[in-house]
Parts: sequence; C-alpha cells; structure tokens
Amino acid sequence: MSKSTKAGKVPFIDDYLPALLAQASNLISAEFHRVVIPKGFSIAEWRVLATLAGAPPTSTGNLARMTSLKQPTLTRLLDRMEERGHVKRTPHEVDRRVTLISISASGERLVASLIELALVHERRVLKPLGAARAAEMKSMLKQMIELHRPALDDSAVMHSEEE
Repeated sequence: MSKSTKAGKVPFIDDYLPALLAQASNLISAEFHRVVIPKGFSIAEWRVLATLAGAPPTSTGNLARMTSLKQPTLTRLLDRMEERGHVKRTPHEVDRRVTLISISASGERLVASLIELALVHERRVLKPLGAARAAEMKSMLKQMIELHRPALDDSAVMHSEEE
C-alpha cells in the first residue's frame, strides 16, 4: 500500500511504475528463489533453463535480454551449462556471427519439476487477485513489453553505432 507523507502526498517512488514493477518482481522472484536454490540451481541457471524450456533456439543477445543477465556473464554460464549437457549451441544457418542457444533433452528433464513448482507459486501469488484480474494483469504486462521492446532494440542499435 502507498504511504503518505505529512502533507498527504505519496512519495514519488511509491507510485512510480518502474519502481513498482521492480519491487513486485524482486519480491515474488525471491519467494521462488527459496525453492530454486535448495534444488541445486543458481538463480541464473534457473532463468536460462526456464527461458529456453519449450522455446525455439535463440541468440545469446536475446537470451541475455530475456534473462536480465549481462552478456559476458551469460556466456560464461552457458559454457558451464554446455559442459554439463544442459544447453546446446549451434551456429545460425545464415549469419555465422550468431550462435543459437537451445535447451538439451537433459536440461528439459532437469528443469521440468522446477517449472511445475513455479506454476504452483504463480497460482498462489495470483490467487488473491482472482482469475479475471490476474489474466488482465498478465495481458497488460505482455502488452507493455511489446510496446517498449522496440524502444529497447533501437537503443541497443544506437549504442552499438556510437562505439
């Protein structure tokens, strides 16, 4: 709940969308991370495997964006995960500069039980909102992501052109 100051105004950060989204994400993720870590996964490994599970192969850059990991950190993590047989790297058919990352069969088996637990956690988090509000919130978040993804991609292009 938002708190108000003596003047009755809500502090900026308590009503600022990016801060609210970050707080909600951090709190809800931290709850589930208490399940992930005892199962022998690092948070980064969970993010990578969960992102790749059931998805088509993706570039390292796209995987870095989707998992919120810096690309050098992700590359080192993928090295370790590939050594363990959890992910596979394949060259792009057309652009040899791009490496595609996919989850292996053993990676899928490894993460399957965690995905089930993640879905249970999600249902528990969303239950107080009711099914309709939960579905609406997820739909709005997906819409916001789609609306702002091009701006992020344009920003990345601008930064790479500056270098």
